[in-house]
Amino acid sequence: MGLLFDSFWRAAVYCLRPRVIVLSLLPLLLMAALGLGLGYFYWDAAVQGMRSLLDASTLLAGFWSWLQGWGVGDVTTVVAPLMVVLAITPLLVVLSLLVVAVLMTPALVALVADRRFPKLERKKGGSFIASVAWSLSSTLLALVALVVSIPLWLVPPLVLILPPLIWGWLTYRVMVFDALADHASKEERRELFLRHRSSLLGIGILTGYLGAAPSIVWASGVVFAAAFFVLVPLAIWIYTLVFAFSSLWFSHYCLAALERLRSEKEESLRNAPVAGGSAEGSDSTLLPQAPAPASLPEPATSANGAPAP
Repeated sequence: MGLLFDSFWRAAVYCLRPRVIVLSLLPLLLMAALGLGLGYFYWDAAVQGMRSLLDASTLLAGFWSWLQGWGVGDVTTVVAPLMVVLAITPLLVVLSLLVVAVLMTPALVALVADRRFPKLERKKGGSFIASVAWSLSSTLLALVALVVSIPLWLVPPLVLILPPLIWGWLTYRVMVFDALADHASKEERRELFLRHRSSLLGIGILTGYLGAAPSIVWASGVVFAAAFFVLVPLAIWIYTLVFAFSSLWFSHYCLAALERLRSEKEESLRNAPVAGGSAEGSDSTLLPQAPAPASLPEPATSANGAPAP
């Protein structure tokens, strides 16, 4: 538990670093850049295409006529740009978050490693292709578990337990692999997964609940259309900050656990020769000793000093 809380407060403090704050703002900057670029080249064509779709809709034709009868005017000129923004925003958000997620985790792991564990050996136990394959397989298993568990969501307590449990499992599987990919070997990574499974799963579940907060802000932006352009960017920033905190928490925990694991192995290796030497000494005392050679009697001499016949 000490390692769990130590890595928690360290991750919270690291979130206040300028580098982490800049990384958390990258999705907004990237989304703004993509939006301006796409708007510069395709805005007029997109609005015109959306307006044509609205005018051609038989379901909405009566509604437009009813509004025009009330003196509202040509509503499609106002609705078409808004529909384009509402349609393109989720795509920009998803694309920006994916790009930042791919770039953010290695940057945060490197930040923790350089500041806290500069002497920790990098054994390169996981490649980029292995990380992608691990993430895709874990995501597939999580989606299957979600689909299978949907009938259980009708039970009120389970709907608050099963989805966070599944997403927590997915989070800890993906982030632990990424946190240890550069420093741990395959054997060390497997051993850490086995030793710290409950703690890592707990971190994944807690960060999964924290990740639900931006959804509330996002839903508020959809409901309150007037604040859409304020609440949605706020939700994106909060989500990215939660992602950064989760990555930092896993990085601090995993690298500290890896350092302890290697210290334990080095200690056992230092003690191994001493134990072997004492064993050899004890074995030698138990071996039967060879009898000493019997001494021959000295030859007898006569009175005049000559040897007796």
